[in-house]
Amino acid sequence: MKISLKERKLPSGKISLLIEYYKGSEISSEGKRKHIREFENLQLYLDPNAKTANEKKKNKENLDLAKKILSIREAEFYQGRFDLKNNIKSKRRFLDYFHEKTEEKNNSPKNYGNWSATLVHLKRCIPPTLTFEEVDEAFVKRVRKYFDTEAKTKSETLLSENSKYSYFNKFKAALRAAFDDGYVSINYGAKVKSFEQQESQREYLTHEELQKLANTECKYPVLKRAFIFSCLSGLRWSDINKMIWAEVREEFQEGKKTIKVNFTQEKTLGVEYLYISEQARELLGERKYPSDRVFIGLKYSAVYNTELLRWCNRSGITKHITFHSARHTNAVLLLENGADIYTVSKRLGHSELRTTQIYAKMVDQKNKEAANLIPTLKIEL
Repeated sequence: MKISLKERKLPSGKISLLIEYYKGSEISSEGKRKHIREFENLQLYLDPNAKTANEKKKNKENLDLAKKILSIREAEFYQGRFDLKNNIKSKRRFLDYFHEKTEEKNNSPKNYGNWSATLVHLKRCIPPTLTFEEVDEAFVKRVRKYFDTEAKTKSETLLSENSKYSYFNKFKAALRAAFDDGYVSINYGAKVKSFEQQESQREYLTHEELQKLANTECKYPVLKRAFIFSCLSGLRWSDINKMIWAEVREEFQEGKKTIKVNFTQEKTLGVEYLYISEQARELLGERKYPSDRVFIGLKYSAVYNTELLRWCNRSGITKHITFHSARHTNAVLLLENGADIYTVSKRLGHSELRTTQIYAKMVDQKNKEAANLIPTLKIEL
């Protein structure tokens, strides 16, 4: 495309300034060449008969303004506003670009993990040589279909709706970034509907079940202490696993002892402090060197995950409990015992209150179910 400033003489004698967008030519069915042009009327005029200083000044101002608008339109053109792909950038491989975007997330472990998992799937459905030249709406739809009907987990099961939602949105985010970076002239991701996010099942323990678990032997004492500590504090496994004694602070204020954990959230990298109860502190054990881990020997493994389930089964709990269920348990127990939702949200380190509101719904559902626990009475009035 060629963009240029043109002049058109009007019947009145004045000259109208326009911008011409020349888009090449094509051969008609009759074999004649047709030039494709579009014009933008700038509503700016020149007076060829200008004589006074003011008239000449007006001509100069209008011409200068028209040239500035031309420069703006040329800049817009190079930014891809006219559906023209950058010839150099369009040759770049899409998967290389997605890998680059993934590496930019390495300062956020959780986000980096999601982008990395998405990249693994994209490598299965996108040829390694595919470039941005080949990116279009049909390409985006093919990737969506892969996530919807073909993509599988490590255990060879189809993805859950929430996994589809998460992975496809990362793919769309990369397409949006590619548009912003000038690799494509259209944000094709915006043209294809994403998956619907669903509320996931959140298993948790009631106070009675937690008491049963506390009274039941666990093969690995460190796992028992860490899990119950998470139930009482709401801390994530990742934050408990890396906790060192320097983060555990015991202070006396006005003769009263307070205990808190100062830490950097593994998931969000936000610096937090969390007050814990005396009972939660007892589960930490005897204080050691500041740099020592609190839960020595705790590790994420299939062996520990299996033992957690067996420990629950021995206590008579048939729910599918994972370590993260301890965090759900903490939220529900706090709400059931009078904590307001904002305080619970703050303690759990949620960035959005709506995340915490899911637990409030769970508590409200239990309240509704309790209304029908009393057997029906035969009443004669």
